[in-house]
Amino acid sequence: MYGKKTEISVGIFMMVGIACLVYLSVNLGDVDLFGSDNYIIDARFGSIEGLEVAASVEIAGVPVGKVKSITLEENEALVKMEIDRGTKISDDTIASIRTKGVIGDKFVKLSPGGSDDLLEDEDSLMDTESAISLEELVSKYIFEK
Repeated sequence: MYGKKTEISVGIFMMVGIACLVYLSVNLGDVDLFGSDNYIIDARFGSIEGLEVAASVEIAGVPVGKVKSITLEENEALVKMEIDRGTKISDDTIASIRTKGVIGDKFVKLSPGGSDDLLEDEDSLMDTESAISLEELVSKYIFEK
């Protein structure tokens, strides 16, 4: 009923469609198929209120990585961050949880220090500043005179 030309054109159309779906999934989903050229560092925080996995990690407002995982260890939040390979982070860098805008998303802000010693894969940041809780500030203001 249908000719070979129709079957071939439908097959080509399907292959192009599948290739487009794979391309969009990799680019929009931020999937890394061929291994990453990044390294992992971690930091411990007393509170990370509102910080989520895949949140941005920034230096001077420039994104240099993302939050890879968040776990609880010894009653502290252990945040593992995936940092772009070309980014140099000194061992006295301060990591702090900040908010974009007044009530925006949380992100990790890295404030570089002056040390010449650089962090490598699986190293840890020692200096951290926890997230500021807006609820705690408001209740402190209301209930304390």
